[in-house]
Amino acid sequence: MSRKHSADDPAALQAAVAGFVRAFGLHQTETTPCGQPISVSEAHAMGELAQDGELRQVELTRRRRLQKSTVSRLVGQLTGRGWVERAQAEDDGRGVVLRLTPAGRQAAQNLAEARRERFARLLDSIPAHERAGVLHAFDVMREAWDGDR
Repeated sequence: MSRKHSADDPAALQAAVAGFVRAFGLHQTETTPCGQPISVSEAHAMGELAQDGELRQVELTRRRRLQKSTVSRLVGQLTGRGWVERAQAEDDGRGVVLRLTPAGRQAAQNLAEARRERFARLLDSIPAHERAGVLHAFDVMREAWDGDR
């Protein structure tokens, strides 16, 4: 923590989060923190689809906490890459179901492997006695963020 800020100063939290974002590369919009040539939003969407096999577009919107128009653009980008296909929901003529194509499943697998390797290296660089505290701090931050909305 900076000598300029105390732990109770919101500026200290802001500086810490900004430093993390920069160090992790989250400000670089065209690549993931694990160095893959895809945006973080696209990578997260691919992960959701790989996990579930298919999702309604509205569910992807909810899970990613994005606006409908943002998810529409995101799906358009993934469709343009040949990684996602859209289909009409069988039980609702207005609903859209998203699925990975075979190329999309391969891309999702490559992303997952790069992510596993990157996080394994990151975890190895955190002293073993501090790992639980780091994970706890992330949980506390996420819960605080969710509670502030």
